[in-house]
Amino acid sequence: MKIRLTKEFDFEAAHALDGYSGKCKDIHGHSYHLTVTVIGQPKSDTGISDCGMVIDFGEIKQLVKEHILEAFDHRLILRDDSRFKGLEANNERIRYVNYQPTCENMLIEIVNIMQKHISSDVELSKISLRETRTSYAEWYANDNQ
Repeated sequence: MKIRLTKEFDFEAAHALDGYSGKCKDIHGHSYHLTVTVIGQPKSDTGISDCGMVIDFGEIKQLVKEHILEAFDHRLILRDDSRFKGLEANNERIRYVNYQPTCENMLIEIVNIMQKHISSDVELSKISLRETRTSYAEWYANDNQ
């Protein structure tokens, strides 16, 4: 029997959407909410400490902390060719990326990172990234097979 597990995370980040005609073209920030859902079968070997678990929530937490939050939390995320290039001389928390740092594109990067590092015992099922209380992007494994 397969079970889904979800772990939630919050982080702060700023970005600017260079070339966009709306107000998001300028530097602004969000309180992001990330949910990571995996699917797998609970381990049945009574001789192991994680018997009955699909995966330890702590393992998901460590993976996200090390590979996602380190890259996104309290960062200003800008496109490689941003008109704001040069701000890094006065701020070490700027991260340049090779994509327009929309919620959707940030989610794609997060999915790629998670797929690279998640335990082979489970599969990613769903990841969502909430940019505001009422706006978010979602990725489902079933939509991408």
